[in-house]
Amino acid sequence: MTRPVLQLATLAALMVLAACGERAQVAATGKTDGKPWDGAQNGFVVGGWKPGDKTEWETQLRARAQNQNEYTRAPAKP
Repeated sequence: MTRPVLQLATLAALMVLAACGERAQVAATGKTDGKPWDGAQNGFVVGGWKPGDKTEWETQLRARAQNQNEYTRAPAKP
């Protein structure tokens, strides 16, 4: 009778101790991000834009932000 109780208590203690452990949270890959203006080299980029052109990339971001600005899109009140 005491042996199964002892085994159960040991198993419970091991489960409690296992739940207290924490693994280190580190990145799995050593890959670093590149510069955003290096961008994709595929058919989904804006026409005329060349990867690596920082000033044109910044211009495109400003233009995209202006297109999403509700104040400039709203019709003027008469």
